[in-house]
Amino acid sequence: MFLYLTTKGRRTGFPREIEIWFTERDGRFYLIAEHRDRANWVLNIRAESRVQARVGDRRFSGTARVVEDEVEPDLARVIKALSNAKYGWSDGLIVEITPEQ
Repeated sequence: MFLYLTTKGRRTGFPREIEIWFTERDGRFYLIAEHRDRANWVLNIRAESRVQARVGDRRFSGTARVVEDEVEPDLARVIKALSNAKYGWSDGLIVEITPEQ
């Protein structure tokens, strides 16, 4: 299963959708950007944190943020372990999505 993330294009303002692997913890979704800040979707999130997402039949709005390994090492370690367990991979920049209630 994938998460479909829609960000607002930082230059165009148009919606941009990607399909991406994810993990979930405590009601939040975590994505890993292999290309870190070179990924357009990460740059879009840095410009506008409001996002839309879809997982299976569930659609939701939320707020996205980058998890800095140096600032939140415990969270980064847990999310990377979850990604390693699920996909065998975790090398990249972590982005957290908090769904609106």
